[in-house]
Amino acid sequence: MTATATPSAPITGAPHHASAEASRRRFAARRAARADLLSALCVTSVAAAIALWLAYGGPADVGSPAGVLTAAGIIAGLVGTDLVLVMLILAARVPVVDRTFGRDATMALHRRLGKPVLYLLLAHGALLTLGYGASDGLDPLHETLALLSIGDMVFAFVGMALFLAVVVSSLVAVRRRFPYEVWHAIHLLSYAAVLFALPHQLSVGGILAQGTWERVYWVELYVAAFAALAWYRFLLPTVASLRHGLRVAEIESVGPGVVAIHLTGRDLSRLGIAGGQYAIWRFWSRRTWWHAHPISFSSVGDDRTVRVTVRALGAGSADLTRVPIGTRVWLEGPYGIFTGANRTSPHLAVVAAGIGVTPVRSLLEDAALEPGEATVLLRARNEAEQFHWPEVRQLVERKGGLLYGMTGSRARGVDSWMSAEDLARGVTLQSVFPDLRSSDLFVCGPQVWTDLVVRDARAAGVPESQIHVERFDW
Repeated sequence: MTATATPSAPITGAPHHASAEASRRRFAARRAARADLLSALCVTSVAAAIALWLAYGGPADVGSPAGVLTAAGIIAGLVGTDLVLVMLILAARVPVVDRTFGRDATMALHRRLGKPVLYLLLAHGALLTLGYGASDGLDPLHETLALLSIGDMVFAFVGMALFLAVVVSSLVAVRRRFPYEVWHAIHLLSYAAVLFALPHQLSVGGILAQGTWERVYWVELYVAAFAALAWYRFLLPTVASLRHGLRVAEIESVGPGVVAIHLTGRDLSRLGIAGGQYAIWRFWSRRTWWHAHPISFSSVGDDRTVRVTVRALGAGSADLTRVPIGTRVWLEGPYGIFTGANRTSPHLAVVAAGIGVTPVRSLLEDAALEPGEATVLLRARNEAEQFHWPEVRQLVERKGGLLYGMTGSRARGVDSWMSAEDLARGVTLQSVFPDLRSSDLFVCGPQVWTDLVVRDARAAGVPESQIHVERFDW
């Protein structure tokens, strides 16, 4: 492992450090408060759905086994539908949500809700069928046929089938069999599934009767969810892309299968890009227009220029490395909390491997650092994979930090993120970062490798609030 550092005078300006640390603490406190508030709103929405049903005579018919089954089915449906709309809001890329939890954590919660919501909606259908059947004296099959004879109930069954297709396609084992675009097209069915379910909510059984606060609540929740989707996923990105007029200006080879794409545009500072963030990019060329890729900014640039770095990991990303000069580019974003604004500690520790150096490079470019504040460790299997290392070295030297380079294959049969040589020498995370416990640790690289770094950081006693990892895989 090699290291470079820029000699610097002893750190002075203690008042500045104290002020910066106090500012970071206030920022962290505000973010924690937002997280608590948003979590409370999510729980409150479920409670409100049940409370409104109770307030408008929901339990009135719970006097028989059939009534109990029907009531349980209604509650399962109300909770399931409420959580479906919460899932849509999580997927809408609402800035306050993303900046509070991070895009990866937000979408992880979105995915975790999928199965419970499916079970609730299946229970909703099964319990209502049994309850109505017991009341009508019909078996489940004939009761199902009777329900299908009601016009709006057909939409409910179609919505359930669509939602089932979405959840099944989201399972990891299934999702990996599809290209992103195919999976995304299937996932759009969730919007149709929710809309198909709406008519039977408003008409069947009088549960959301006209003139009740229950009806007002659900209509407003539907409007909020779909308005967020329309604005943040479609209208805002379209307006921003047209306003800034991004185009490909240059494609620069960085390494085998890796290129830096230089983009030019107008008033790019208005995008509010922070170092370490990423965007969802669409390149309007013949071969790439139907692809949308999450790619980090490798340089935040200026009012006219910005840069991303792409590695050819599949057919879609390989096409990006050959996109024609002058190609128009659209973006959604910027997204992500892998930024200096989310620091809480006096020191900065950065560990990056492979193409994970991309957001780290822009993070360092954009960060306000005092001499001696930052320590950076870059990891590569060989010299050909030392992407942007010279640029990172210049940034670290200019800001008075310390840079380590670790090159070589990992040890066989050992769960370690280090090269075999450095592992044999007894290198540890603590030996690289002596101030690890008082540092914000930013880690970016392949998922398995990143998990090993985070494991060692936790074992060393680094609090979760000081570990920053953001993934943006689909």
